[in-house]
Amino acid sequence: MATNKDLADLIFPDVKLTIKDLDKRFPPRNLPEGAEVTRFAPSPTGFLHTGSLFTAMVAHKFAKQTHGVYFFRLEDTDQKREIAGTGMDLVKQLKTFGIVADEGYFGDHEEGNYGPYVQSERGDIYKIVIKELIKKGRAYPCFCTKEDLDQLRLVQEANKVIPGYYGEYAKCRHYTIDEEIEMIKAGKPYVIRFKSKGNHLNHIKAHDEIRGDMDLTENDQDIVILKSDGLPTYHFAHLVDDHFMGTTLVTRGEEWVSSLPIHLELFEAMGWKAPKYAHLPVIMITDKDTGNKRKLSKRKDPEAATSYFLKAGYPVKGFIEYLMTIANSNFEAWLMANPKGNMDDFNLSFDKFSLDGALFDLPKLNNISKEVLANMDKTTFTDQALAWAKSYDPELANYIESDRPKFERIINIEREQEKPRKDYERFSDVTPKIRFFYADEFDKLVKAGPLPFNEFIDKKVIKDFLTDFENTLDLSMDENTWFEAMKSLGVKHNFCNDRKVYKKDPKAYNGWYADCISLIRVAVSGSTQAPKLYDVLEILGKDEITRRIKLVTSLLG
Repeated sequence: MATNKDLADLIFPDVKLTIKDLDKRFPPRNLPEGAEVTRFAPSPTGFLHTGSLFTAMVAHKFAKQTHGVYFFRLEDTDQKREIAGTGMDLVKQLKTFGIVADEGYFGDHEEGNYGPYVQSERGDIYKIVIKELIKKGRAYPCFCTKEDLDQLRLVQEANKVIPGYYGEYAKCRHYTIDEEIEMIKAGKPYVIRFKSKGNHLNHIKAHDEIRGDMDLTENDQDIVILKSDGLPTYHFAHLVDDHFMGTTLVTRGEEWVSSLPIHLELFEAMGWKAPKYAHLPVIMITDKDTGNKRKLSKRKDPEAATSYFLKAGYPVKGFIEYLMTIANSNFEAWLMANPKGNMDDFNLSFDKFSLDGALFDLPKLNNISKEVLANMDKTTFTDQALAWAKSYDPELANYIESDRPKFERIINIEREQEKPRKDYERFSDVTPKIRFFYADEFDKLVKAGPLPFNEFIDKKVIKDFLTDFENTLDLSMDENTWFEAMKSLGVKHNFCNDRKVYKKDPKAYNGWYADCISLIRVAVSGSTQAPKLYDVLEILGKDEITRRIKLVTSLLG
């Protein structure tokens, strides 16, 4: 009578190494107490999802704040869905968001002592473990065809029982070892299934770092662990990798809670200690059609792709800070108290994670992004704006590269003060708001249509005031002296410099002081919403101001 060892040797005749050999190859990590080993392990099947970035960020943060290790593993066992080059793209995208692995897969190379870090290159490791499971009687070959499994589902539906391959419905688990060997020798195709000892009528206790103690249905499914193409399934491969790579904390989406009993039983079958699990809340969005909350969708929502936010011009720091507010409810308060603080100084806590799906709040993202850009020094702002513009805004890139000092002066208006000016939510806001500083663009603006001068002020008054302003322009004055000079100039042209007096008899004046300042602002910028006027004038310079005033007044008639 054949034994499980005979069956294992028949299936894996070339596998001579054992679990002990793997233990020597991948020894325990030498890390300080409390240090977490975390990972991000995506499949190379598409773009970097916002939820995936969230997961990676949390894993990276817990590794860093505990002085542990964060590694990148590429889970490419589903080769039918694999998109060539995606693995490298994922590494690059994560790097863009400041998430760089300590070890693992880096696209064009690997670093670390626990590799390979690409699952398709770890076939020898999986076979050693599966061979051990077969020898233990905890795995077996399954010869069922697709048609067999389809028929099984119909029978289960008719019997109104839980679908799946288990117990009495797991036909192949009831073959004798001799029968299995005979079918293999006959060349019958097969997969390898795990032999569960569970029963779905029973419950198990499992702990989640966010949800606490959970009561879950015990696994009884004989899941496939090795496919007919020789590649392992996700359920099995990630577990083996987490063990030998020394993973201590797994962060993943809450959709994996239902699979936890499978993974825990596999760990138990191998006699391995399972890592801690933190199943993160799903990021939700308000459906535009129904108004209801739903999961962020790759198919429906452009916000599902991190590239959407990069293209829109959100600063990376702002986007990561926003995701941190989703992770921990107290981060926003910390951020308000530390607007220029380093996120490394804030420690994430699973106690502060929400159990409900976090609603993606675009207005909040905009506010955070605005704060980040407002508190950036001019050099950093310019560097990041240029990097973004080279990909998405050639006009802005040209402004910066043609005269970087001028650009820095423009965006630095009212920046270096206790409460900096908040002009921009995104880098994509910059070009429309600074275009008027450039002569060619200002001329296009003026010639495109009437400027937004106060319609209640006579055009002759406007023309006379602006002409006088041009003739008396003196940028050598300090700001306070200049404003006093403008008050005097306004009085000369019958603009009242006292609002209370003006309000008592507005018809006696052409306007009040603010109106004459607005005339200058419109004449040099084409808008009533330009930044601080004195700074604008300093940047433009006397010659350009004079040219603009002459152009504008010539069109007033």
